[in-house]
Amino acid sequence: MVFSDIDFLFFFLPCVLAGYYIIRKNRKYSNLFLTAASLLFYAWGEPVFVFVMMASIVVNWQFGLWVDRARRNSANEKPVLTLMCVFNLGMLGVFKYLNFVLENLNWAFHLNLPQTHIALPIGISFFTFQAMSYVLDVHRGKGQVQKNLFNVALYIAFFPQLIAGPIVRYQTVAEEIEDRRETLEDFTAGVRRFMVGLCKKVILANNLGLLANAAFGLAPEYASVGGAWMGAVAHVLQTYYDFSGYSDMAIGLGRMFGFHFLENFRYPMVSKSITGFWKRWHISMGSWFQDYLYFPLGGSRVSKPRIVFNIFVVWFLTGLWHGAAWTYVLWGCTYFVLLIFERFTGVGKWMEKHAIGHGYAMLLIVVVSVMIKTNDFATAWAHYAAMFGAGAFDLWNNVATVFVREYGWFLLAGCVLSLPVKEWLLKRAHVPEKPLDVVCAVLLGLCTAVAVCYVAVGSYNPFIYYNF
Repeated sequence: MVFSDIDFLFFFLPCVLAGYYIIRKNRKYSNLFLTAASLLFYAWGEPVFVFVMMASIVVNWQFGLWVDRARRNSANEKPVLTLMCVFNLGMLGVFKYLNFVLENLNWAFHLNLPQTHIALPIGISFFTFQAMSYVLDVHRGKGQVQKNLFNVALYIAFFPQLIAGPIVRYQTVAEEIEDRRETLEDFTAGVRRFMVGLCKKVILANNLGLLANAAFGLAPEYASVGGAWMGAVAHVLQTYYDFSGYSDMAIGLGRMFGFHFLENFRYPMVSKSITGFWKRWHISMGSWFQDYLYFPLGGSRVSKPRIVFNIFVVWFLTGLWHGAAWTYVLWGCTYFVLLIFERFTGVGKWMEKHAIGHGYAMLLIVVVSVMIKTNDFATAWAHYAAMFGAGAFDLWNNVATVFVREYGWFLLAGCVLSLPVKEWLLKRAHVPEKPLDVVCAVLLGLCTAVAVCYVAVGSYNPFIYYNF
């Protein structure tokens, strides 16, 4: 079940909201209700793997208790933390990376090890990172240990952010699990945020995804430079609206129930450097790797060679976290090279001060993103060849014209709406705020109606980040 399914919008969410607000004054029962609803949400699409998540919850709850008892003695605490990392990363390794490892062993040593038939549990990377965050925050004293198993279950399994984030840090919601206030202001703001996310996802991401799939799936004789670039740009925008739309819906749903999640995107398409882009894109993942990996490795308080090594480890694992394929690893390592280049040459800081920086950042992001749209290097190289005219490719052809005719408005809207348009109208064009708010509310209502129509007719509706 996804947030843009009919079942979720017209059955699951209304029933959960109604049940929750009937018993919301009793925090114990309202938390139990949300936990049960979250497990049902996951089991709806993963009836077997819900037990994997439940095992993760129980084991990490126990790790939290052990770490809390051992906090006064670091000698006793380290083995517990090590065992916690082994359990969580081992579970992630078996389900997500075992076949990848076997495939590479077969290739490297000419073996014939059989592939497993283990499927990938949806959202395992997200709920595993959240489980680890709980234990590590208890270890650091940044959140009180939960002796109530069901409160830990609520934190890890809470359905708004369970499957595709944002990665909610335990310290940000530790107090709200037991002591939160549901207000009309929060509820209405949550509904509005959910509507924004739904429109992003259903209207923009889905249609841009159709363009990206069509462009990347073209046979070489139908490809052109213009069509290849449209496909690459569409893929970047699809990924942005897919994931930021999901994050908007998750943040909105959280507010409906009294939880306040941190922002996951801050207009990344206005970035003027790669460094700036990664401060605005998937913020929860970036901060997780920074706090739980980069800083423990020494961060920037070490020698330059060690800084380079630390950043390499972070970005190698960031690529691997996104997908068990060498294209993802190369994607992560490419960003490592770009970030090191900006850091040690000063190019990043220079670009941030000049208008050309925006073109520089967006060009690199579009080019690098081709790697994770394709499943192998050969396909990626073929698309790069079309983008840069390395072969008998036309600059433009009839297929590219069809792309513009069918998807041009979605591409234009995707580019424009990825920018802070409302802020520009208020601060630069000096449009009065109240009339602008009214216009935005009307447009949001109309777009939501269109999005619901898309959902009702069962249009193309994938969630990219479910694979992570």
